[in-house]
Amino acid sequence: MPVSSSVKAICISVLCLLSSTRLFAHNGSIAYAYPLGKITVDGDFSDWPKNAVKYMIAMNLSDTKPKNETDFSGFFQLGYSLGNQSLYLAFTITDDDFFEDTSANVRWNTQDGLELSIDARHLLSGSGVASFMYSKKLRNTNNAFYDPFASAATWDIMEVAMKREGNKRFYEWRIQLGNELAVGKSVGFDFHVFDKDNDGSFSWSAWGKGGSKYMNPNSLGDIIFLPAGAKLATVAGKVSWSEPKTAKLPGAVRLKAVENSKLWVTAGVDSLGNYTVEVPPGKYEISLPDTYFQSEEKLYATDQTAPATVVAKTGQKVVAHDLVISSAPVPDLIPDKGILLSDFTTSSAEQVDHFIETYRQYYGIPGVSLALIKDGKLVYHKTYGVTNTMTGQKVDDNTLFEAASITKPVFAFAVERLAERGVIDLDRPLYEYLPYKDIEYDERYKLMTARHVLTHRTGFPNWRSMNEDGKLNLKFTPGTAFNYSGEGFEYLKMVVEKITGKKVEQVLQEEVIEPIGLYHTFFSKNDSLQRMVAYGHYDKLPSRNDLPEKPGMAYSMHTEAKIFTRFMLYLLEQKGLKPETYATILSKHSEYNFDGWSHKPTVPTYMGMSLEIRETPFGKTFGHGGNNGDFKCKFEMYKDLKMGYAIFTNSNTSDELLENMRKLLVEGKDARP
Repeated sequence: MPVSSSVKAICISVLCLLSSTRLFAHNGSIAYAYPLGKITVDGDFSDWPKNAVKYMIAMNLSDTKPKNETDFSGFFQLGYSLGNQSLYLAFTITDDDFFEDTSANVRWNTQDGLELSIDARHLLSGSGVASFMYSKKLRNTNNAFYDPFASAATWDIMEVAMKREGNKRFYEWRIQLGNELAVGKSVGFDFHVFDKDNDGSFSWSAWGKGGSKYMNPNSLGDIIFLPAGAKLATVAGKVSWSEPKTAKLPGAVRLKAVENSKLWVTAGVDSLGNYTVEVPPGKYEISLPDTYFQSEEKLYATDQTAPATVVAKTGQKVVAHDLVISSAPVPDLIPDKGILLSDFTTSSAEQVDHFIETYRQYYGIPGVSLALIKDGKLVYHKTYGVTNTMTGQKVDDNTLFEAASITKPVFAFAVERLAERGVIDLDRPLYEYLPYKDIEYDERYKLMTARHVLTHRTGFPNWRSMNEDGKLNLKFTPGTAFNYSGEGFEYLKMVVEKITGKKVEQVLQEEVIEPIGLYHTFFSKNDSLQRMVAYGHYDKLPSRNDLPEKPGMAYSMHTEAKIFTRFMLYLLEQKGLKPETYATILSKHSEYNFDGWSHKPTVPTYMGMSLEIRETPFGKTFGHGGNNGDFKCKFEMYKDLKMGYAIFTNSNTSDELLENMRKLLVEGKDARP
């Protein structure tokens, strides 16, 4: 499922398929590959061994389920050849409604298809995925840029054929792995089979748990290459709490061969903590894959004093010692009283540093940029961790982070300045400035105004549906309801460029960057940004830092915490705009819909004008968060207390850190003044 960097923010809904499994654990599915005779890749499986094991594809399904086995089902078989150092795969798919997209805009989710993903190096320390998306009208590749094998993998190492007979499809693949294929070694492997039906429904099926297999090695299963006729041993065991507890246990354990560093697999753990896995005979260390894991909103440490060790013997079952986890959650480190409510001293700074570094370990967060405001002044700034987990380069004061949706209030400020000078009327229909061809088929869009955009009342979705070939639809009549939308900001950007006759980056330079001194902030690709930008990370693995070719006013700003406090203080001091404009900005414009929120606010929380407003026991706050998937960030100012914070991270796992900053700094455990 490919995601272009230029539309990364648009594709966050796709990335929500990511597995909750973190760090360097595969997903618990294991297959065993034996040597094959001569195989011709032609979609005819008559040259495959009759007794080749069948592994079902339907172990993990999308929310849209097939009606029955005839609608969508199947299995795969596998083997290898040392002669050409290749892994062979044979997929048999039953599908009574084959759909082929013949349009010029064919994509992964517009037709039936199959995407294979392989982590050939299979390093415990983390390696990368190469994926190959195949259908009759589409071939696509995604490659982990940091991995020597994956980055160089192209269709030159692939051979594939697809044949149809009635309601069955036969996919035959050969993947040349070179030196990464060795008897006794394990590799990471998984796939998605996609099913598009003529009724418009779209579903997928995978072998192992977890999504985004095209980029996430943690979502892959394991293949072990075995010699001909090799027999396996069985290892069983249990994961348990140190004291009786009903909380969910970790879902996997890792078995690492003591005498073969190239052999390790992950075994699934059931709801009672039991696991059973077949492995080649030998000595194994058994451990939990991650240092910490989350269960029922609490975090637990999984460190063992020593891994359990077993000797597995051919044809026998050995039971390992229990892996025991402390029933006591790790400390949350949140004080009773916020740190900024007292004098900020060296001890205060050390407490902040300890909190950040501990949460980095808890949640696997590579890098952080933090700045704190007290008494209307910047009182602390520090960076933590690395810009790239593969290179280990440190985050420093010049490192820039994707600000994601924090771009929106910065652009909104520029629009509000233009409105005060009469350049744009916030209540004039946008189509009168610039008709929008993408939505002109729906007359309701002619009601849409800049104020609707800035208060998220346009009726646009956040981003247009990728399942509808990029079509943009209105969810409701503009002005009648709230729905958070990046699409609206992109339309407003085009309007601003039309009425000013300037590129939006020039507008931002004149209205925001220069007046506020928000230098070291960029909205699209340039040499300076390329040198200083951090890499985003999914589960501690870096994503490619392809920078946006064009500025996106919903997501593309790059900055860091210290410089961004200038914008926060400018708003706090109510500079650059009239008092009545600030009063409008900080007033309620839209009520949130909290349906589906895992944590509903305990204080009144609503949308101002491109700012989230909270009415807390400590007074009114204003701020905004950002989430581009591999970058997450947040800023918040306590208006009456004149204190606040900005925090930027290059990680998809930083939610707990971001959500707890206000408690650490101001609100404390019990959120009372």
